[in-house]
Amino acid sequence: MTVKIDKKIVGYDVSKKEAEKAADKPEMVREGGGDGRAEVIRMHERLERPEMLIGSTYKVKTPVSDHAMYVTINDIILNEGTEHEKRRPFEIFINSKNLDHYQWIVALTRIISAVFRKGGDVAFLVDELKAVFDPRGGYWQPGGKFMPSIIAELGYIVEKHLIAIGLMSPPELNEHQQQILAEKRAEFEESQRQQDAFSKAEYPDGAQLCAKCNTTAVIMMDGCMTCLACGDSKCG
Repeated sequence: MTVKIDKKIVGYDVSKKEAEKAADKPEMVREGGGDGRAEVIRMHERLERPEMLIGSTYKVKTPVSDHAMYVTINDIILNEGTEHEKRRPFEIFINSKNLDHYQWIVALTRIISAVFRKGGDVAFLVDELKAVFDPRGGYWQPGGKFMPSIIAELGYIVEKHLIAIGLMSPPELNEHQQQILAEKRAEFEESQRQQDAFSKAEYPDGAQLCAKCNTTAVIMMDGCMTCLACGDSKCG
């Protein structure tokens, strides 16, 4: 059969059967997890974005900015409905009314999203983000936790999300470290413990404060208020 082509050919593609297309489709390579991390899945760049993704949004309010930031991380479900079903991060968005950070926010979200889509062990992003320090100084979060920069706080948010979906395990101390911390905590609490001046009272319960010697030793004796410490009496 002859087909006349009236336009200039700018590209072509070889038609294949369905079986050949399935064979050419890249598979997701799996690697064993370890060191507290989940099983690694190598996704392919040609993985298309589904119509709907499951995500979580985290609010970030820092004292260095008047406006809060909202960090949304969307996840893709791989091998849905099978025993190998996994939830992996796919993209990240950061929204804020503060336009001072607009350029680096856009650049950061695109880079992180590209790393997420690449797949594999994306947990290294957490360490890289948490290691960023602001030359103007960091800030303290409510509760007493120091943040060296806004980028570092984004790293903690990514870490929190990866732990929630099972890609990372929560940081835990070994038994030796826990024992040392318990000893240090007990030592500190003992040194900071206030001594109750009335915990070992030498005088009867219900005694009142003496205005002369400032001792809680004034009791009713022979019809007169008398201090058992200095002998002061209202009756002279």
